[in-house]
Formats: sequence, structure tokens, C-alpha cells
Amino acid sequence: MTAAFTDARDSAKAWQSGLYVITDADLLADEDTFMSAIRAVLREGVALLQYRNKSTEDAFRYRQAHWLAEQCQASNTPLIINDDVMLASAVGAGVHVGTDDADVAWARSMLGTDAIIGATCHGDLALARKALDNGASYVAFGRFYPSRTKPGAVAAPLSVLSEARQLGCPVAAIGGIDSDTAPEVAAAGADLIAVVGAVFRYPDPGQRVRQLKAGLPQAIFR
Repeated sequence: MTAAFTDARDSAKAWQSGLYVITDADLLADEDTFMSAIRAVLREGVALLQYRNKSTEDAFRYRQAHWLAEQCQASNTPLIINDDVMLASAVGAGVHVGTDDADVAWARSMLGTDAIIGATCHGDLALARKALDNGASYVAFGRFYPSRTKPGAVAAPLSVLSEARQLGCPVAAIGGIDSDTAPEVAAAGADLIAVVGAVFRYPDPGQRVRQLKAGLPQAIFR
């Protein structure tokens, strides 16, 4: 195993496989909709919840993230903040960083050994190894299908998921995944199935979580 900080991963295995739900500021622009959707998702049970909002002022994002941290703590669901280490530190959450965002090693030094830290690796195993050596808890690959959330994202082959099994860490798949394709990425080797629009583009996010989970192999919910 190349990754550092294995103790942090081993201490709470529940988050390491299953459905990984990511918020969308455009789909959840209305605050009442945001809150009701999050409550519905957490009631159904997910492995991780990521807060992604790059479009609003810092005070608003802090208020939403603080509320999310309270909701996630009550449901025993780890909260991940997208691309903002300082916000993650302020609300006691983990963080997910992209290739052009904060350095993984710096994020680890800021958040401590127990924080869950994810890293975007597109389709590149070398990026994944570097992220793990710097203290990442999991690595994420994708996009695998056309994505309305990130239409310009570089495509990755499904084969990278099986190749990533050698890394010895949780492997997340992201990018255009829905109820039809989720079983395919799970079968290809993903531990964490990350979804955005597949949950929040519909009027009943809780029902969407149930449908997505029902289509995944039981082995992914270890």
C-alpha cells in the first residue's frame, strides 16, 4: 500500500463504499429546497455527502456548510467540502481537492490525521499515487459518461477503476453516473459511486437515493 495515513481510513470503514452524494448550487438554489433535499438524502443513508458551491459569498457558504455539518453529525454521515480547506476546517469536515486546487499534503497538515481527504485524479494512476503518498484518504476518477455538471471534464476509461484496485484505498467514480450506469461503474471496481444530478435533478431526492442504492451490488455496502 502506497498511501500514508492508513489509520485514519481504517478507523471508520463505513464511509469507504456506497453512494457518495454531491450537492449542486444550481439545482439547489432555493434554500428551502436545499434543506429539504439534504434531509431526504440523509434519511436514506449515504456513505459521504459533499458540499459543492463555488457561486456564492463566503458568509453564505459558511452558514450552509455549518448547517450541513450539524445534519451530517446527527445522521453519522461524513461531510466533505469541495475545494475549500479553510471552510472544511471551520466546520470540522473533510475536503475534496482537484488537480488545480489545494495541495493534498497541505490539506492534511491543516485538517489533521483523522480527516477524510479526497483527490481528483481524472484517469491518471500516477496522480492517484502522488495524492495517496501526500495523505489522501481516497482517490476519485472520471468522468466516465457525459456530465451536465461538468460538461468539459476529460473522459476517463472504466478500466482505470479496476487498475486502481492495486492502490489499496477507496476508489470513487464520478461523472455522468445515474441509475442506469451506477451498476456498471461498481462492477468495474469503484467503491464509492458519486452522483449529483442523478439525485438532485429530480423532485424526490430521497427516492432517487433509494433507487440508486437498490441497483448497486450488496457487496459495495460492506
